[in-house]
Order: sequence, then C-alpha cells, then structure tokens
Amino acid sequence: MSVVASILRWGSGLPAWQQHAISLLFAQGSLSANDDEDVYALLKAGHGIADPQNRVAQKIDVGKAAPAEQAKSLVQITAIKNLRNVNALAENQTLPISPTGLTVIYGDNGSGKSGYSRVLKRACRARDQGEPILPNAGAPQRPDAKAQATFNLLIDGTATEVVWTNGSPAPEALSTVSVFDTRCARAYVDEQDDFSYVPYGMDILRGLADLCTRLKKKIEDEVARSTPNTIAFAKLQQSKTSAGRLANTLSARTKPEDVEKLATLTQENLDRHATLDKSLKADNPKEKAQALRTLASRVLRLSERCTEKLGVISDAKVKELQNLIEASRTAKKTAEEASRAFKEEPGRLPGTGGEVWQELFAAARKFALESHAGKDFPHLDPNDQCPLCQQPLNEAAARLVEFDTFIHNELEKVARESRDKAVLAYKLIKDDDLNISFDSETQNELREKHGDLVQRCIDFGIALKSRQAAINAAAKPDGDWTIIGIEPASPTAALLDLNKSLVETAEAMEKAADDKGRLAMQLEFNELDARIQLRDLKEQALQAIKSHVVVQNLNKCSTAVKTHAITSKSTEINEQVISKDLADALTAEYKKLNVGSLKVTLKSISQKGKTYYKLILQTAGGNKLSDILSEGEQRAIAIGSFLAEVNIAQHPGGVIFDDPMSSLDHRRREKVASRLVEEAKKRQVIIFTHDLYFLCMLQQECERLGIDIHPQSLNRTPDGFGVASNDLPFDGINTSKRVKALRDMHLVCSQHQKSGNEKARVMCTRDAYFHLRLAWERAVEEVLFRGVVMRFGEGVSTQRLQEVIVEDDDYFTIDAGMTKCSKYAHDGAAAGQVSTPEPDELEADINALETWRKTVEKRKDDIRNRRKK
Repeated sequence: MSVVASILRWGSGLPAWQQHAISLLFAQGSLSANDDEDVYALLKAGHGIADPQNRVAQKIDVGKAAPAEQAKSLVQITAIKNLRNVNALAENQTLPISPTGLTVIYGDNGSGKSGYSRVLKRACRARDQGEPILPNAGAPQRPDAKAQATFNLLIDGTATEVVWTNGSPAPEALSTVSVFDTRCARAYVDEQDDFSYVPYGMDILRGLADLCTRLKKKIEDEVARSTPNTIAFAKLQQSKTSAGRLANTLSARTKPEDVEKLATLTQENLDRHATLDKSLKADNPKEKAQALRTLASRVLRLSERCTEKLGVISDAKVKELQNLIEASRTAKKTAEEASRAFKEEPGRLPGTGGEVWQELFAAARKFALESHAGKDFPHLDPNDQCPLCQQPLNEAAARLVEFDTFIHNELEKVARESRDKAVLAYKLIKDDDLNISFDSETQNELREKHGDLVQRCIDFGIALKSRQAAINAAAKPDGDWTIIGIEPASPTAALLDLNKSLVETAEAMEKAADDKGRLAMQLEFNELDARIQLRDLKEQALQAIKSHVVVQNLNKCSTAVKTHAITSKSTEINEQVISKDLADALTAEYKKLNVGSLKVTLKSISQKGKTYYKLILQTAGGNKLSDILSEGEQRAIAIGSFLAEVNIAQHPGGVIFDDPMSSLDHRRREKVASRLVEEAKKRQVIIFTHDLYFLCMLQQECERLGIDIHPQSLNRTPDGFGVASNDLPFDGINTSKRVKALRDMHLVCSQHQKSGNEKARVMCTRDAYFHLRLAWERAVEEVLFRGVVMRFGEGVSTQRLQEVIVEDDDYFTIDAGMTKCSKYAHDGAAAGQVSTPEPDELEADINALETWRKTVEKRKDDIRNRRKK
C-alpha cells in the first residue's frame, strides 16, 4: 500500500476535526491561519463547545483521493475523449496518447492544456487538485452539469473504457498512474536541524503533528482566558450556609438549576430576612413586641373597615343599584301604559285611577267593614247602598268590582315593589358616611416606614367620598352612570401584609428574648442573607459554571491533540518505507539531475529504547542545504524524489508530468529532459508543457536514445479550446516538417491570388518568407551541422562531426535563401516598395530548401563511411 493510501485509510477512522485537517493537508500541502481556526472550532465542537459558525468538517473520501493499494495490472492510457463541462474545452474531441514511450502534449497559454491537466489529476487521484473545474461560462448553464471525461485504456493489453465524473470516486484503474504535482517537494529542516527527506505523503503526518502542537498552544491560551475568577465569591465562600457551600464547590458539575433555586427569593423571604435582621438588632424586644402587636391590631381593623366601606359602593353594589333603578323605571312605565285605558274610559272623572282616587277607594274599603258588615267589599249586591254616596248601587255594583280589579293589577304591584327596592338600595349608599376611621395616631406610627401605605389609605378614603357623590348624581332621573368610573384600589391587601409582618416581627422579637430561639433565628437569618448574596452574584455564578464546563471540555481537547497516535503511524510507515534501497535510489536520481553533488544517507535515532531511521540529504562540503539550494535545484530534487519512489515501488504504471520545467534553468532542462526520456524506456510517460524549447530538447533526446515520441498540440479553434492536433508549432518541428508547413502556406497564398484578395496574398506571402527564413536557420543546425551545436543545448556533440562537411554550394545556397527571405520577411520590403513574389516564385524558393536538404541528407552516409575508413 502506498504511503498516501495508508495515511488516508488510517485517517478515515479519525475524529472529524482530524479528517478535515488531513483533507486540507492532502489538497493544499500546508494549513493557513484560517485553516487552523476552522480545525480548532471543529475540535472544540467535537468536545461539547458549540461553534457559532456551525462549520462542517470535510471528511476523507478515500475513493476520491487515495491511490490504489497496489498495482496488480499494467494500465496504459491510450486516449482522453468526450470531455463535458470542463472549462471552455471543445466537446466530442479525442486526445490520443501513446501507450508506450513518450507523449508530449504542447499548448500555449490559453490553449486548453490546463483543462486536460486538471481532469487527469482528479481522475488519477493526484494531490494537486486545488484548481476547480468549472463549466464553460459562455455556454448555457445547467445546475446539475458535472465535469466528465472518458478514458481509453489498455489493462494488461485488453482495451477498455472508463468514465470519470467530477465529484464521484475516480476509476480504480487510473489510480495506478502516478502524477508529479506541486506536493512533490518533501525535504525540510527537522527538529534536529537535519535537512531530511520525507517520502511522498509523510508531509501530511508532519503537518498534522505540527497542527496539534499549534492547537495545544491555542487550548492552553483559551484555558487561561476561560478559567473563572472567584474573587467575587470570597465573602460568600466563608459562610457556612447552603449558598456558601455551593460557592465553595462551583465547578463543571454544579447544576445551574441549583444556583437558580437558591438565588431565587420570594417577597416573603425578603420580608422574613428584614424581620429577622430587625429582631436580632432590637433592644427590649418584649416591649417592642407588645407595641407591634397593638399596632398590628389597629392595622387589621383598618383593613376590615376599608373592605367594609368599599363593599358599600363596590362595582357590584353600583351595578345592582343601577339595575334596580332601571327596573323600577321600566315597571312604572309599563304600569302607566296599562292603566291609561282605564283612566281614559268615557264617563270617568278626571283623576280617576290617580293616587288621590286610590286613597278615596281605600277609605271606602275601610268604611265598608262597618257599613256592610259581613259583606266582601267590593262584591256588594245592586240593592246595597254605596259606602260613599249611600245611594242604591244598582248597576254601579259592577263598577266597584272593576275599580278594585284595577287597584290590584299585577303591573301596578310590580312597579311599587321595584320602586321600594330601588329606594332602599339607594338609601344604603346615600346615607352611609363611608369613613374608614384612619385616626391620626395610627397614621403617625406608620408614616415613617410605611408612608406610601398611609397616603394610599388617605387617598382611598377620599376616593370613597367622591365615588359616593358620583353615584348620587347618576341615580337622578337624568343621571349618567359613566361618571362613576372604576372602583378605587383598596389598600386592604397591603394592610393585611403589614399586619402579618408586624405580628411576625413581634413573634421574632419575643423569640429573640430567648437564647435558644435567638440562635435559631440567627441561623435562619444567615441562610437568607447568604442566598441574597448569591442572588446578587447569580449571573457571575452561572457564567463561572459555563466557564468551568468550557475548561473541562478544553482539557478533553488537550488530550485529543496528543501526538502519540500520529507518531506511531509515522514510525510504522517509516519502518516500511525508509531503507538503504530508497536512499541509494534518491542519490542516483539526484546525480542524474546534477543536483549539487547531493547524497542521501541513513541516520539512526533512538527514542525510548527503540531505533528509528531517517533519510538525511547532504552535500560533499557539508553545507546547510536550506541555505544553498536554489529554487531550480529544489524543483529538481522533487522530480528526482518522485522518480525514485515510483521506481522503487517496482510497478510499471505510467507517470504524468504537468509542466515539470517550472523554476528550472536551461542547463538543468536538458538533464530533466534526458531523465524523463530515459524513464520512457520502461513505462508510459505523459508530459504537459508550454515550453517549446523543452519540447525540442525532448525530441532531441528521444532521437538520441531511439525512443518513440508522440507529440500532440492543443489549439484554440472555432469549436473551442483544447482541440488536439498532430501538428506542432513551427518552432517545435524539424526541417522536413517545416517544409510541409511552408507548402501549406503556399497553398493559402495561391487561394488568395485566385480569389483576387491581393492584400491577403501579400501578407500571407511575407509571413511565408519569414517562416522560410526560420526553416533555413533550423536546417543549418539540424541538416548541415547534424545537431553538433543546437541553440539552448548543453555542450557540443563532437561525434556528430563525422557526418558534417560544408561545401561551397552549401554556402551559396544558404546565403541566397536567407538573403531573399530577409528581403521579403522584414518591413524594408514595404518601405522600399519591393514587389512581393507571386505564389509560383514562393513555391520555387521552398523547393530550393527541400532540394538542398535532401542533397545534404543523401551525402551524410558517404561522408560518415569515408571518415570511418
């Protein structure tokens, strides 16, 4: 299993905060200050300390990141095709890749090379996946669109296809392909001040261990800030009370509800505290107790009078009076309506039915008891005499019965009864003096400590009188009941509370006179007094509990950041990976890349009775590497380290390099080119580059070593970016291919001439002569001097001189070709008004180069053979 795979699979079983840290270290190589803060918040959240930002941990996805455990099959990429939603790359394109030898994919900036590179890094599970793969911003967007690509593979010689989709686990087969990326520089100065080499992936463990050290410091700082200050509780802690004991034992285990319970006091508790305090401080407690009881009695009677007088004019009494008066008026009106017909009957004397008339009829009833003894008045016979006029009644006998019926009518009876009830209720309110009898002596005794209550009682007495007057006014025939207003607030409850307090104080004072009772009171007072102190400190106490909980959880965090498990894993991997074979392989690679006579040695270290080994990078002079290595040398170390680890793993999987030339000088470029071409002898090598001179070096090395090279170029076309072509840029091809490219330019010039576009023909022709001049220059290096001296090449290949001879015709032909090209390729042609050659003349000049090239190529074998003899 690879180091990275081992670490990631181990890490996938760790807590969320560590998985997040490992994911970032895998992707970024290092952690920023903001990353540290995020991990710290996740660590605390995992131990009971809430994160206000609710950050979510990025868990390790082994299927997306970890390389395969072991390459069991030979996997070779033969094409990448059908890319979808990858930047602005054209769709339905195919980028061919040779399964063997060297494939070089050249692309200028903005050609689409980086899009292919990003896809390969994700599909092959490289660590360098920092740049996002975004869809084409200029195309219609679909929210579900995901980057996708299809890979043609040979797996142990059998053709197959796999599909990669961004965000899903990468195909297992592609994980056997190794990618050189920005995470491959792994040498650092360690704790022993050694410049040590760390196998690929071990920087994750080192980064995790360093993070734990930083987190431990954060925890210690926060513990110092969070430990509560208990100075405010010092006085309370000296109290031998329930609240004092709680203050003494404040910790993470203290329940907040216990604090709330003790710190919450009722008014009754506060009054009791005041009573006890007064009693314990009083002189002559028995005499004062008697005075208090007398005052309490007067207060009680006052409360009773307040209740009694308010009852006279209460809302209920007012409502009752209002209802009685309204009922009386209604009954009277109803009775009057009923009697109107009786009174207004024809023949009735005025006033019939009225009060005087009714008194007259009542007198007749009374007289009949004597004048008509034994008769039931008014039921007299027609022959009987009228008690009033003493004349025979005759038909008037029936009229007496009619009069009696009217007087005994029910409506009249109801009206009279209603009036009587209303009058009685009204008189009870009107005639009551409503005096609460709040004497001046009682007022004076209460005024000092209960002035508000005294004023309330006085105001209440005034309010009773005012309410009585309002009721009198409202009871009148045209009175308005709304002027009465609300019932005045009675001081009865406050008076009763005062009575109770006075009685309790009296009782307390009586107990205070007794030693045993005084001790009990003192203990009770101490408990209440301590609770009042706790009430005033409640928020501080609750905050202290929270702080204790935070400190407790921070201590758990401190335990969690111990590095024992990381050290054990590092040791385990070191024992598996660090070896003399790796040291030798690294030394060999650095030598091939000419990195400052760098040598890798094994150094043993002993810890806790066990011996470990680490790889030390040294120079022959013993100088400190971190001071002398250039950026280019460090890049070369990274490339050499990558190749050493790939080769010591002894599997044939391919390797991919994304712009390996970054920070390299031109001399080291040749060393790297030579080393990568050498690697292509035994495995598939794929190189992405924008460096045209590096491409030329790779071509030269492949030609020198007889290695197949398969160059591709990526171009921007109307279809989009990243369109693959076998045609390399003009500067990157040899003379024979340049001749072919020049013939294509000639065809374009001819087409412009046929279409009559003279301006385009002139521009095309001048451009062709510019490139023809470059072709003559390349031909001198490549054809005439057989590559003995090449621009940006290192050294001189003297062995190639065996094929070189410069004849007079060579000189004249080259001079003529270069002179004519310069005449038409430069601005002087336009300034001197020199006519641009026709297409036929251009074709002849191209053929002149090709004819000369073939002539020189043909004679080289004769020259070599002759010189060998």
